Amino acid sequence: MTGSAPASPSGQARRRCFKVDLHTHILPRHLPNLNERYGYGDFIHMQYDSTCCKTDMYKGQHFFRRVEDTCFDSDARLRDCMDAGVDLQVLSTVPVMFSYWAKPDDALDLCQLLNNDLHQTVKARPDRYVGLGTVPLQAPDLAIAELRRCVKELGFAGVQIGTNVNGLNLGDPSLFPFFQEVANLSACVFVHPWDMAGESSMQKYWLPWLVGMPAESSRAICSMVFGGVFERIPGLRVAFAHGGGSFPGTIGRIEHAFHVRPDLCAVDTHVSPRSQLGRFWVDSLVHDPSQLQAVVDLFGEDKVALGTDYPFPLGEARPGHLIESQQHWTSERKARLLYQNALEFLGLPPTYFDTRVRHTLNPY
Repeated sequence: MTGSAPASPSGQARRRCFKVDLHTHILPRHLPNLNERYGYGDFIHMQYDSTCCKTDMYKGQHFFRRVEDTCFDSDARLRDCMDAGVDLQVLSTVPVMFSYWAKPDDALDLCQLLNNDLHQTVKARPDRYVGLGTVPLQAPDLAIAELRRCVKELGFAGVQIGTNVNGLNLGDPSLFPFFQEVANLSACVFVHPWDMAGESSMQKYWLPWLVGMPAESSRAICSMVFGGVFERIPGLRVAFAHGGGSFPGTIGRIEHAFHVRPDLCAVDTHVSPRSQLGRFWVDSLVHDPSQLQAVVDLFGEDKVALGTDYPFPLGEARPGHLIESQQHWTSERKARLLYQNALEFLGLPPTYFDTRVRHTLNPY
């Protein structure tokens, strides 16, 4: 494996690297009215445009956001993949769908709706899509059961979860059985920020997305590091969105606190935060070349994987461009970030692209 894509149908070798996009989101084309289905709450409701090229998302009765057809039309997103040279997309739901506040049985029903729909999308194009399911993490036993179904029956590589569960940190002991089962199944977990602390006080300037999300990712990493999750479950594969959020920029403060206030920070583990770097992955979505360099320097070139947040505006419009534009990097390092690290995180073999079946719709 040289890191280059195979020859085109004309026999000319393509001079580019494979790309696996670890961080993309998708919704069902048709979603039932969940508020009517469950009889309460501010579940997401979709109002589809008659042209089917976009849809408005409502949280209860309040407008949440508008999404284009690439968020729910697998053919439209496949065309984008081809145009951008993305060979494999990892699909996960939009985090607002987690609904950790809902009644456990209703949340399980919603997760099954999302996962069954995602399964059909992946099943139609297994050469282009890999699925990450959704689980009702407010009820760990139900989450474990749905995790098993996602992996064993639906063929997903793992699941996506939020950075907290109704305020409960991911390092809480009540979640250990869930993470242990992830490891037992040789599955993976992608952690995406949601339910940002202080969101109601910073509505102006889009601050929940600009400040709250990076802080949430750091919160999740710190809680799992200080909680000893990676120490106790060494085979656990976890990746965090947005380059680990604000964690890389505050690692010095975090490490310092661990040593000067062990009575507060080292109560559940004696392994320092820096010593745990390299035990988890982050994606590359940082939008700045110097920050990407810092992320690679901190976590290691084998623990950073391409992620774009497709199809949303805060994502990387040209998948992999930030990685490819690092002129001082070797082609080997770029290949690691563009696809090899993602394959390892997903539990796919390094030879994945040597053996996969290509459909005729794929021009490569």
